[in-house]
Amino acid sequence: MRWITTLAAFIFSWSSYAQDSMNAHYKIYDTHAKQVITIDKIVADMADADVLFFGEEHNDSAGHYLENKIFHALHSQYGDQVILSMEMFETDNQLVLNEYLGGTIDEARFSRDLRLWSNYKDYRPMIEYAKQNKIPVIAANSPRRYVNLVSRRGMKSLDSLSKDAKKFLPPLPYDTLPGRYREKFVEIMKDGPGGNNPNVYYSQSLWDAGMSYSIYSFLKKNKHKKVFHCVGGFHCEEKLGTAAQLQMRNKKLKILNIASFSDASFNNPDWEKFSYRGDYIILTNPDLKKTF
Repeated sequence: MRWITTLAAFIFSWSSYAQDSMNAHYKIYDTHAKQVITIDKIVADMADADVLFFGEEHNDSAGHYLENKIFHALHSQYGDQVILSMEMFETDNQLVLNEYLGGTIDEARFSRDLRLWSNYKDYRPMIEYAKQNKIPVIAANSPRRYVNLVSRRGMKSLDSLSKDAKKFLPPLPYDTLPGRYREKFVEIMKDGPGGNNPNVYYSQSLWDAGMSYSIYSFLKKNKHKKVFHCVGGFHCEEKLGTAAQLQMRNKKLKILNIASFSDASFNNPDWEKFSYRGDYIILTNPDLKKTF
C-alpha cells in the first residue's frame, strides 16, 4: 500500500512541476480589460458566450498545452454544456469519430480509418478527455478532397457532386468573404504557389464556410451549448474567416476568440501591437521546442 501512496505522490508532484514549468512560457492578455489575465477569466467570460475560438499555431507546444487546459477548465465549469469542435477532423469522418468516442471501435481502428493529422499526438489528450467524459466532438472541416477540387477547378466544380457528397459540405454556393480577410490571404500567399489563382482563396473559404456551418448546425439542434472550436489562427484572427462566416449564419451568437502564437517580444510584449487580433491574446515563448 505504501508504494501506491508514494507513486501517487510522485505523479502529483511531477504533474504540478510540469504545469509550473510551462506557466513561465506564456502570457494571456485580455484586450478589452487591457490586462494580463489567467485562464479563469476566459472561462468566466464564457458564461455569456456561445462559441470560443482557439486560434492556434499548429506546432506550438505551449499553445497545445493551453488548448487542452482551457478545454478541461470549460468542462469543469460548465459540464455537459461544453462541446469540442475541431478543424482537424472532417465531416465525412464524424461517424468514425463518434464510434471511437462511444467505445464501438478501439484506437487502433480509429487511427487506421480516420485521416488523422500527422501531429495528432498534439490533439489526442483532448480527444481522450472527451471520450472519458462523454463530451461530443464536432468533426467540423470540409473534406480535403473537395477543398482540393475547388483549388484545381473552382467553386462551380462542387455543383457536379452527388447529393450524398454535398451532405458533407455547407450549402452551395458558399460565401467567400471579400474585404479584409481576402486582402490578408492574398498578402500572405502573394509569393507562394498559386498566389494569384482565385481558386486557392475559394478553397480556403470552403474550409471556413464548412467549419462555420458545422458549428451552426450543431447549435441549431442543441440549444444552450457552448462550443470550444480549435483551429489554425488565420481562420479566426480578428474574428474573420470561420468566425465571420459563423456570425453571418447567426447574428445572435456571442463569439469570443483567442489568438495564440509565439513571439520574440514574449518577455516584454507591447500588447497594443497585438490587440486587434482577438478578445484574448496568448503569447508563447518562441524558444520552446516545436511539436513538429
